[in-house]
Amino acid sequence: MIPGKYRSVSGRAANNVEFKLNRETPSFPGRLLQHDLERNYSSRQGDHINLVSSSMPSFPILQRSSEEKTLYSDRLTLERQKLTVCPIIDGEEHLRLLNFQHNFITRIQNISNLQRLIFLDLYDNQIEEISGLSTLKSLRVLLLGKNRIKKISNLENLKNLDVLDLHGNQITKIENVNHLCDLRVLNLARNLLSHVDNLNGLDSLTELNLRHNQITFVRDVDNLPCLQRLFLSFNNITSFESVSCLAESTSLSDITFDGNPIAQESWYKHTVLQNMMQLRQLDMKRITEEERRVASVVAKKEEEKKRESHKQSLLKEKKRLTINNVARKWDLQQRVANIAIIQDRKDSESPPQESCQIDGGTISAFPEEAGSLDAGLSSALQGLSVTETHLVELDGETLSLYGSGALECLDRNWSVQTAGMVTTVSFTFIEFDEIVQVLPKLKMKFPNSLHLKFRETNLVMLQQFNALAQLRRVDQLTIDPQGNPVVNFTLWKYYVLFRLSHFSMQKINGTEVTQNDMIMAERLFGILAHVASSELPQYRMISILGDARKKQFRYLLENKCKKPGILCEETSDSKRLMGENTNRATLNYTTREFYHEKLEEIKDKKKFCRLYVEDLVKEATAINMKNEALQKLWPQMFIELVRDAVIEIRSKDSYMKLCLQQITDQK
Repeated sequence: MIPGKYRSVSGRAANNVEFKLNRETPSFPGRLLQHDLERNYSSRQGDHINLVSSSMPSFPILQRSSEEKTLYSDRLTLERQKLTVCPIIDGEEHLRLLNFQHNFITRIQNISNLQRLIFLDLYDNQIEEISGLSTLKSLRVLLLGKNRIKKISNLENLKNLDVLDLHGNQITKIENVNHLCDLRVLNLARNLLSHVDNLNGLDSLTELNLRHNQITFVRDVDNLPCLQRLFLSFNNITSFESVSCLAESTSLSDITFDGNPIAQESWYKHTVLQNMMQLRQLDMKRITEEERRVASVVAKKEEEKKRESHKQSLLKEKKRLTINNVARKWDLQQRVANIAIIQDRKDSESPPQESCQIDGGTISAFPEEAGSLDAGLSSALQGLSVTETHLVELDGETLSLYGSGALECLDRNWSVQTAGMVTTVSFTFIEFDEIVQVLPKLKMKFPNSLHLKFRETNLVMLQQFNALAQLRRVDQLTIDPQGNPVVNFTLWKYYVLFRLSHFSMQKINGTEVTQNDMIMAERLFGILAHVASSELPQYRMISILGDARKKQFRYLLENKCKKPGILCEETSDSKRLMGENTNRATLNYTTREFYHEKLEEIKDKKKFCRLYVEDLVKEATAINMKNEALQKLWPQMFIELVRDAVIEIRSKDSYMKLCLQQITDQK
């Protein structure tokens, strides 16, 4: 270190001020590697500088002796001099290294004349904006760490920049660096960055330091062809997907993620190594071949799990969409049905004429909104028909059917093992009358089904429960209140227990069935079965019962005639042996569709009978008319017959000859 004397005169007084100057001559390569660390500078006792006042009172002029200029012609260190501004440096245009570390400078200025400057160090000052550098086109190293800079700016003319250090500032965004095509080192550690992008154009960048930020995702790093070292320690990266662009980089050899949430995951190391095969170091530790091999195996297993998870997610989403579609179609159908019912009621209650005159105009007896809504619903239903409108799902022991089309699955060729596993069958968005039609198939296909669930099935009356009696066995019954108004009836559970008493049900809607419930059900509805069976004609009773029940019924009738005293005992025995009580069997259910078919059949029979009777009446009328005509003509005919007979036999011989002649002619 060479002492130099500088004179300074303040703007208010001409007093001389002396400063103690500490300087050093660091090696250039070592300085680049350790630029973010504090260094100790040695000083020689007796080194002095003098600052001379300038025409601008706030800017002192720095001058060096000719001896010092000779020894240190290309460098100048003004470290720890408590400077608040950059002094005016005249006659130093040959400077290549300038050091202002550890001062209080707030603005870069008074160095525009140093056009040969290569190395500028302003570490640990109070600079808030990058400025005053536009003329330093030869600058290669710019160190602005530990300042108060909030934005990267005014670097347009520094196209030869090799190292840019901006660590320890308040920068929130990477910007205005795309033109620095020769930049090799960029240090943005300890800033306020939340994401990494806008790195295109940095074709020479080999090292990028982003430690101690708030980064959550990284982009554009794969567009840096020369990047070898990337430091992302102590950020907020939580998943590999947020830094997936790193897998596309072919030049990265050293990367750090320690201090991030992702580094705490069990799959972290394996995933990174599997996706970045070219890495030589991870978190400052060398990667071994064994680690690569283990990572490859684990990554393959993880990939299989992800594929399976993705597949399950797709299936769940497809299921959700299908169920939503089925629900929409069901809702539209119910609205259409309700409108039809309302219109039917209005038809029955309204007068014969369908329109009335008001002020000379014609107004329909029904509001126009009903017709337009009906048309809109119909078109919506047609639009839904092109998508999936039913779903069949087998989950363990539960078979779930959504939409009426799902009932067709009962016609499939189910394996015995699969069908035998099913103990619960759930019906959703299906008309109960449609379910009734497939109950015999359900009994045959799934013999072990013990639990039935109904949701949105239009169970509206107690009589519908009668249809369940044809099943083999039901231990549990679940009727969801949604879409099944029958559960609003106070006694519906008791009716179920009474009508399906031969099943000895255990639960209804998740509630255990007690003996008291069975007794109450019998008390409430026992007389109903007795009345139904006693008032029903025998031929109708026999038509309702099956073959086995027909034999049982006839047997009971015979015993009733012969031994009335044992009727109750036989009925009890028959209940144990045959299952459903005969009296209860008379309480059956006819679906609306079957009922309408019967009505049509009855109408056809009535029409046939009417036509047949009409034909008989016409024929009888014709016969009667002929009889009356005969009665009128008969007296005259009788007279003519007698007269002809008397004339013919008046001459006996002639009559005999005539008869013989007729006989001869016949031969």
